[in-house]
Amino acid sequence: MASQPQISLVPPFTREAAALKARKAEDLWNSRDPQRVALAYTVDCPWRNRAEFINGREAIIQFLTRKWNRELEYRLVKELWSFDGSRIAVRFAYESHDDSGQWYRSYGNENWEYNAEGINQHRLASINDLPIKESERLFRWPLGTRPAEHPGLSDLGL
Repeated sequence: MASQPQISLVPPFTREAAALKARKAEDLWNSRDPQRVALAYTVDCPWRNRAEFINGREAIIQFLTRKWNRELEYRLVKELWSFDGSRIAVRFAYESHDDSGQWYRSYGNENWEYNAEGINQHRLASINDLPIKESERLFRWPLGTRPAEHPGLSDLGL
């Protein structure tokens, strides 16, 4: 059995590599493990997340800890939008509920810039929240990585 060629996950990105980078980021975020997620970013990585400005891994860990204590049963889908050189743009949607049981679908776009080692060195995110009924949820897989057979954003009409 022939082995599959390795896809380089460092810039400059091919379409295949950029799509794989987006899926790996999705899988990592679906772990909801702030420590693991933060390792995908440089030590001094600046973020803009909604109206919050964050700098560096320690602040990322604190931010993600707060996020996932507030956004319960979080499930995320990312999809490649565009790429060029060391930059990747994705669109995403995630579903979660608050401590009162109100569900939300949050839609957004992220712009990423990577260093030569393939570590994210700059993240910009714009996100909007839509309250939904529990019956309107589309992301119903068990917590963790989205199963390969689960439809992506375009397939779901999102």
